[in-house]
Amino acid sequence: MTLTAFSIANFKAFADTQRVPLRPITLIYGANSAGKSSVIHALALAHHAISTGELDIQRPHISGESIDLGGFRQYVHQRKRDRQVELGFELDPSRLSGHLEEFPRSAREIAVGLAIGEETTSDQQTPFGYPPTESNRESEIRVERFTVEVDGELLLFMSARAGGLLSLDWLDHNHRVFRELLKSALAAYDIQERQFTASIKMIDELVPGITARSYGLFPRVEEESEDSEGEEGDGENSVSVSPRARRKDRVRRALLWALSKLMEGLGTAIEGEIWRLRYLGPLRSYPPRHLTFSQHHDPNWFAGGGYAWDVVRTNEYVRERVNAWLGDANRLKTPYELIVRDLLPTSAVSRELPAKLHKTLHDLAASLLEGMDADKMIDLSLLARQVAEQIAELDPNDPDDLIPEIEELVSAASDDEALAERWAEEMVEERAENLQDLVLIDKRTGTPVSHRDVGIGVSQVLPVLVSAYALENELLAIEQPEIHLHPALQAELGDVFLESALGGAGNTFLIETHSEHLLLRIMRRMRETSTGELPDGVPEVHPEDVMVLFVEPDGPQSIVREMPLNERGELVKAWPGGFFEEGLREIF
Repeated sequence: MTLTAFSIANFKAFADTQRVPLRPITLIYGANSAGKSSVIHALALAHHAISTGELDIQRPHISGESIDLGGFRQYVHQRKRDRQVELGFELDPSRLSGHLEEFPRSAREIAVGLAIGEETTSDQQTPFGYPPTESNRESEIRVERFTVEVDGELLLFMSARAGGLLSLDWLDHNHRVFRELLKSALAAYDIQERQFTASIKMIDELVPGITARSYGLFPRVEEESEDSEGEEGDGENSVSVSPRARRKDRVRRALLWALSKLMEGLGTAIEGEIWRLRYLGPLRSYPPRHLTFSQHHDPNWFAGGGYAWDVVRTNEYVRERVNAWLGDANRLKTPYELIVRDLLPTSAVSRELPAKLHKTLHDLAASLLEGMDADKMIDLSLLARQVAEQIAELDPNDPDDLIPEIEELVSAASDDEALAERWAEEMVEERAENLQDLVLIDKRTGTPVSHRDVGIGVSQVLPVLVSAYALENELLAIEQPEIHLHPALQAELGDVFLESALGGAGNTFLIETHSEHLLLRIMRRMRETSTGELPDGVPEVHPEDVMVLFVEPDGPQSIVREMPLNERGELVKAWPGGFFEEGLREIF
């Protein structure tokens, strides 16, 4: 991923800035109500903001009913409206493309920061001249601050102004990265390198006039709508403009171009990464007995995992992978197999078609006789010409005799039963998705059963498996994938995530979990990688592939601790507060 980490401040349980590194697999642990889910909720907020432009968010559309942020006044830390929620995003410059494909490769890290706050826009009139109250004071939730840092050095700083604009308060035009962008911009506006020093001096005069407007989360530089003082004109105007003013105008245009390329490029890069987010909530959907008739437009269709059943029904590859997991002797060990069953078989359709076909031919023959002139049929196909010639020999004044004759001619030119069979196959094939249902077959007896007959564990794990097997190059945020699973199966999920992240699909996992068994399996695979004992088919796992985070309360707020692993899959430092030591305490 281009996005290597994100940070949060003044959001829900978090007050001070907390950094969340992103690896192919990032596991989030912590006690109940410590704030683990808030890490994922911050990304859901960002996803909603970039797709809708809304910041006063109640329920992010990606999460259905699983996440309820309640609006800015609820998700800001301790509900203090005078605070600003801060989001930060760290990027790997070597992976940038588009506007910043030629971004200076000397940079190691780019950090983009945003602050979201509440701005009072007006006070409504109150009766009898009383001061405005909370209920009649209008406000706007907006981006209050935007910053860009490169390798830990502040490159630019923008803050909010009236009218929804952000003004450029600080620009380090001497920063080595920005100077490279600026040089290419100045060259595009015919400013020679020998004029570079003089041009740099002009930038200090131009910076206060640079503004941007936020679209969702990220601002874009605004071009001035009117000609500037130094812009070149025509006729007499061009004579009155001094050479310095014309050069200053070109510098201004070059500066706007460089800033636009930088800010739009960074905004687009982060939006592209956040747009890859897919969310699976902690309580997966339990679809109705007949999946074909389930409600596809439910707000929880994706966040609740209901969509996964449709994927298994229509995607044979994913269905085979899930079946392998369900029936594996070392995994779920169930006697069940998912199959697709036709609700309306081709044979049933083809039995009814001949009668319908016969009636259709009768009606067609009757309609063709109305106003038909055989002389006008000379351009039809050979079969049609032969039929027309025979029609011409019949008495046109006796339609009742003509219709059976035409039916006989048409029937003689085709095979009703073969035609009915072909039509049935085409009808069923075109509507296969709506005419098929997904069922479980008990392989011991051959009996078809519903997912509602085999226990809730299957329905809860299936969306997790489908997310891992069916998606590619996505950022998958999953809450409690282990729910309703036996401890041994929780460990097996570790291999599922490793294969999906490191085995070719290229997915990135952000997993909020309580499962010690899931972590132990990943630690084991790291140890086996280091000793050369990794089983066939399991991808290698190194410390840079896995990040373990621990969220814990710290006074009135929560903090995020990094719990690094070494090459042997061992924790470098102990769990805070003896986490995961409950088993030992119970035994001894």
